[in-house]
Amino acid sequence: MSKKEVEEIIDTKSDKEEIEDQDDILVKQLCEGLDTYRKNRVSTFLSSLMAGLEIGFSFMLVAIVYTLFNGTIDDKYIPYLAAFLYPLGFILVVLGKSILFTEQTSLLSLPVLSRRKTVGDLMSLWGIVILGNLVGGYLIGALLVWIGPQLGVISYQGIENLSDHVNHYSRDIILVSSVLAGWLMALLSWIITSTHKATGKILIIYIVTFVIALAGLHHSIVGSIEVFAGFLVSDKITFIDYLTFQSTSLLGNAIGGVFFVAILKYGAFLANNSEE
Repeated sequence: MSKKEVEEIIDTKSDKEEIEDQDDILVKQLCEGLDTYRKNRVSTFLSSLMAGLEIGFSFMLVAIVYTLFNGTIDDKYIPYLAAFLYPLGFILVVLGKSILFTEQTSLLSLPVLSRRKTVGDLMSLWGIVILGNLVGGYLIGALLVWIGPQLGVISYQGIENLSDHVNHYSRDIILVSSVLAGWLMALLSWIITSTHKATGKILIIYIVTFVIALAGLHHSIVGSIEVFAGFLVSDKITFIDYLTFQSTSLLGNAIGGVFFVAILKYGAFLANNSEE
């Protein structure tokens, strides 16, 4: 199928007012991705910065749980309790339309797969989004490391336990775990596109991110705050540990979103329309 034929299919389907099937979801995702490419880069960075700040509320609640139950129940049960509160930051980010890297991996890859953007364009935009997410995460992480103990709701020991729980795995385990998390986050974006009611969107976000937390999968942006905060308060985590974790989780999240959602779903789209 030629590039011109693909564009004709996309342009035709883009005119539909209602999402009726998988192809229409893909087209809407493609259009949203192209809109992000068209945005002013400063605007994109600021939106990504806000996402990094907002996602920090997931870290805050999880850190509170690790502090509150430290020494009162068996440590192995604490992550499962924290999983119930983990989705809050994601709800704030997704409903607030801030730009989060893991939600955008598939979205921003589709214009490249349809040959409307280049790989260089994708890498440049990813760089801006990741930078904004990480800087926002550093800011909120540092703030919570200071204010949490002052308020008596977060302790250094709770942060250290949380950070150790996230980072104690081998690199290959973190990579595969991050692939699964990236896959789920890209699917979240996909499903949200077909949902119009706010209550439905909240439920989807909650379920998907709850699964990520319950399974202990690694999310590169929340994980960045968790491990960075651990680096700030504990000698057990070095800056090299943080960089190794961050590079591994970013790579895994990108692979999960691009390959298992963008490439496979775009391939299904081409195969379906090549028969028409």
